[in-house]
Amino acid sequence: MKLRLNIVALGAVMAAAAAAPALAHHSFAMFDQAKMYTWTGTLEEFNWTNPHVHLTVKVPADAADPATVGRWDIEGASPNIMARQGWTRNTFKVGDQVTIVGHPLKDGGKGGSLYYAVDKNGKKLFHDVNRKGGPAG
Repeated sequence: MKLRLNIVALGAVMAAAAAAPALAHHSFAMFDQAKMYTWTGTLEEFNWTNPHVHLTVKVPADAADPATVGRWDIEGASPNIMARQGWTRNTFKVGDQVTIVGHPLKDGGKGGSLYYAVDKNGKKLFHDVNRKGGPAG
């Protein structure tokens, strides 16, 4: 009886451990899909890490759209998905001038969801293979 209880407990622990990655994932529902911002400024950080790539952009006070001024954290897809779109950990470097297009946070915070970025050659790099312009679209 005790052995059976230990096996059941071990099974429960293993099931919980397998479910943990799913709990860590979130949707992009926090972003306002009805709005599209263009952030043009200096790249301060480029974090090529799971579960999502993050770009931090400092948009200067003289930006064309005053709503975009400030320091913004832009969230992309996973490195795996973005790599399929042509991104690498070296696509951008800190200090680069970048243009990023995406959806701002619904709550008005300084964050957004990456739709695409423009590289130094003028090529649009999307964040998801299912987005317009990607291999699947």
